[in-house]
Amino acid sequence: MLTPLSRRDWLSQSGCGFGSLALTALGSRNSRVVGSDSLMGTNKANTLAAKVPHHTPKAKRVIFLFMQGGVSQVDSFDYKPRLNVDDGKSRSFDDARVIAKTGMRGSSQRVMKPLWKFAQHGQSGRWASDLFPEMNRFVDDMCFAHAMHTEGVAHGPATLFLHCGSTNFIRPSMGSWILYGLGTPNENLPGFVTIGPSSGNGGPRNYGTAFLPATFQGTPIGKAGGNPSEFVIKNLDSKLSEKARSDRFGLLRELHAERLRETSDDGVIEAIANSYELAWRMQGNAPDVLDLSGETSKIKARYGIGEKATDTFGRQCLMARRLCEQGVRFIQVTYGDNSANPAWDQHSDLPKHGNHAKAVDRPIAGLLADLKERGLLEDTIVWWGGEFGRTPYAQDNGTGRDHNPGGFTVWLAGGGFKPGFAHGATDEHGAKAIEGKVHMHDLHATILHQLGLDHERLTYRYAGRDFRLTDIHGRVVKELVG
Repeated sequence: MLTPLSRRDWLSQSGCGFGSLALTALGSRNSRVVGSDSLMGTNKANTLAAKVPHHTPKAKRVIFLFMQGGVSQVDSFDYKPRLNVDDGKSRSFDDARVIAKTGMRGSSQRVMKPLWKFAQHGQSGRWASDLFPEMNRFVDDMCFAHAMHTEGVAHGPATLFLHCGSTNFIRPSMGSWILYGLGTPNENLPGFVTIGPSSGNGGPRNYGTAFLPATFQGTPIGKAGGNPSEFVIKNLDSKLSEKARSDRFGLLRELHAERLRETSDDGVIEAIANSYELAWRMQGNAPDVLDLSGETSKIKARYGIGEKATDTFGRQCLMARRLCEQGVRFIQVTYGDNSANPAWDQHSDLPKHGNHAKAVDRPIAGLLADLKERGLLEDTIVWWGGEFGRTPYAQDNGTGRDHNPGGFTVWLAGGGFKPGFAHGATDEHGAKAIEGKVHMHDLHATILHQLGLDHERLTYRYAGRDFRLTDIHGRVVKELVG
């Protein structure tokens, strides 16, 4: 015979039951952790707690300056005098798009010289064009990888590969892997933040967790091309009093504790509970970190804040520095938009590169100067680059350049990367990586290495397989690091 429940008992049991259903739905993943003992089990009460790395790190965090669409390497940092000699002449190239469409190699293309003048800069004498005059002042802090190559000739696949190490399968993003491996030293802020992410070419997948627990997902702030007023973390009720926030947080912890006492040892539910608690702790911390009003006029001017061309990206870069100071592990700052042909994608009008360069040049130089003055650059990796480069020849005999995944340049500063150094080379026209080649998997492996993570040991078991950011590839490029 069934024993009738009182209304109080029914509400108590069903309330927790509904909460359990929600947690279970969010956490229903056929997976288990496989990382090394040093990474897992260090703090069962908080999966986001700082963890012991595999080896002594040279860096604590990453700021990734994503130039969405693909900057032309031969118009910025990859000096090729041969382009001036052959300007306007037809030459044979293995064009990636032609190969993808027809399989044909050796197509005839019209060489186009750089639209910006090159000169040597700094004590290191690094070649750079006047496309980025402000950034050029910091070449002695930069480590250039001139022989990058990647997967995917279109923006979508190449952007996913840049962020997730895969062109089409749903995989965790690099920021999520780093947060999973290292945790975060600041329990009051998210460990992975993406400022101004694009909704196109992968969208949320570029900062998502895929099959990793949801607590390691990136927190978006604003959107690509958005108004600076939108660069906030949504749904934070900072108007609540300190006591009200404390009371709500205390109740939330009691409910989670009660649910966990009634549940078997379930790390997924535990992780989700921790993410909810993080959301409440952010109420009293995140708004202040993102509030730039307390910065001096000198600092704001350094980033170009208040000037039309540089205000938006300057604010994003200053936010990145403030988040960096607070211990956020991975911060991505996107310069782009939400279209199918994002900002730097100049197929028919390469002079537009100049407009975009003007928007980012001063803010990035300001960020580097700020990090150096505050002693943060030493253990912060600043990574600049896009999903691929551009061809050294005109597209369809016009005034633009097509996509080039076969050879392009990125630079890195701080975090143990060799300053004032250049590694690798493309061919005489800048079309294809030929010497000291660095695949995107290699770059991922090297950045993880500088953070103290072994890319071959940073794994997660899902559906019977051990997954990692670099799949079954990648090597640490020792030539890039000190």
